[in-house]
This record gives sequence, C-alpha cells and structure tokens, in this order.
Amino acid sequence: MSRFINPFTDVGFKKIFGQEINKDLLIEFLNDLLVGEKAIKDITFLDKELLPEFMGDRGVIYDIYCTTEKGEHFIVEMQNRQQINFRERALFYLSHTVARQGEKGMDWQFGLKAVYGVFFMNFRLEDIPHKLRTDVILADRETNEQFSDKLRFIFIELPSFTKEKEECETDFERWIYVLKNMETLKRLPFKARKSVFERLEKIVDIASLTKEEREKYDESIKVYRDNLAVLGYAEQKGRKEGEARGLTKGRAEGLKETQLKIARNLKAKGLASDLISEVTGLSAGEIEKL
Repeated sequence: MSRFINPFTDVGFKKIFGQEINKDLLIEFLNDLLVGEKAIKDITFLDKELLPEFMGDRGVIYDIYCTTEKGEHFIVEMQNRQQINFRERALFYLSHTVARQGEKGMDWQFGLKAVYGVFFMNFRLEDIPHKLRTDVILADRETNEQFSDKLRFIFIELPSFTKEKEECETDFERWIYVLKNMETLKRLPFKARKSVFERLEKIVDIASLTKEEREKYDESIKVYRDNLAVLGYAEQKGRKEGEARGLTKGRAEGLKETQLKIARNLKAKGLASDLISEVTGLSAGEIEKL
C-alpha cells in the first residue's frame, strides 16, 4: 500500500498546491520554476470559478488560481489526459484572465499585470518536440526578442522526465522527480538539501489525512484509475481502428467514446454537471443528453 498520496488526482494535487495553510509549497515551487527571474514572497488564492460577465458567456474553472504580492496572476493546473484543442483551451483561460483586468472609465490606461499559466500534463503535446518544459512567450518571430511579458505559458510534460534521483540537477527537477514518483516512494528524497520536502512529506502522508479527506481522496483515486483504464482501452481501440480508417480519425473517435463513457459513470455517481464537464471536456449540453 502506498504511503503517500497520488499528486495526479484532483484531491492530491490540491492538497499539495491548493490550500491556504500550505501555500508556502506553491510559492517554493513557483520560485524554483522561475529561478533567476523572480522571487515570489506571498500569494493570495482567488476563487477558482470565474463567472461569465454576460449572460450566455462561458464561465471558467481553474484548478488553482492565485495572485502574487505584486498582482501577477498564476493559473496552475494538472491535466491527466489529452484534450481536444488543449492548447486553445489554455490560451482561452489566460486571455480571459488578461481581459478581466480591464476597468471601466477613462482613467484606466491598460496597466495590465502579467498572467502565467503552469500546466502539468500527464501526456505528451502533439505536433511539437517532446521535452519536459515548453515555455511560450510573446516574441518577435524574426529576432526572438520578447514583445510583452504579460502573457506566458509553461507546459510541463511529465512523461518526458526520465531522470533518476541522483541525476536531478536543479530544484525544479527535484520537484518533478518527487511528484512523478511520490506514490511509490517510502520516504521523500532531497530533505537534507531543501527543507520544503520535509514539510511536503508530512502533508502528503496518507496517515495524516482526516477521515473526510481520506474519503474524498479514495473517491478521487478511484476516478483517476477508472479514467486511466478507460483511456488505455480507448487508445488501444483507436490505434486498431486507425489502421483501417486512418490514425487521426480513429483516435478522435476513441477519445470521444472515452469522454462519454467517463461522463456516464460520473453522472451515475451523482457528480454535478460542471465537475463532469471539467473532468471530461464535454459541454453541458452533451452531458445533459446522457
């Protein structure tokens, strides 16, 4: 039996990075992610659900949404499965956060604060070279000089990280090693080097969970494993169908079938439609028809 929680579950990820009482963990991670660029001293968690400004607009739900003491916005998400238009979804999320900074009246002079999106991905991005970190900024196409520092995407492709403990060279890599291997570890490494990992070990110990937290975690891990099983089946089926009908079409149909199957299971368990939509990527209308 695992000693530590699985950080890739919804409950596990938010236990580590999404709690006010443990916000020093997120601060430490962001500083290690952006080492040499900035030193965040404090963050304030904001409502992760932003309601639409106009009737008929689409609301936005984040895993973790916070601002720094300087007013910079950070959206941090864990994604366990590839989604249709995933990069466009990330663009929508960050652009939405930029646009919401607008103020009414003639006095506002477009004084925007920077918006960062940090996306942990348990899959590989398609159509680009595979690497652990893909850092996207607004830059001139010819000179590569940065055009604006107000919008930035950082995609962390977990399957591309294959280093062993002894091979980790930076604190950022040590974070990724711990997160990726946490569920199989008996004790967390690097505690002597960085005290935050000693604190992290106490927080992620399953034995430290309250009864209510354990119930939520057990349900979260079940959903996580069910999703992995269904996705594995869909990918296998998609590959076989792709041989006959074309790989791209087969994968798309397999993914859609997977989304519908997961949604039916979650709906049968009584989960709210907005949560089902967040997990599966299906629209409210598609979920209503199930």
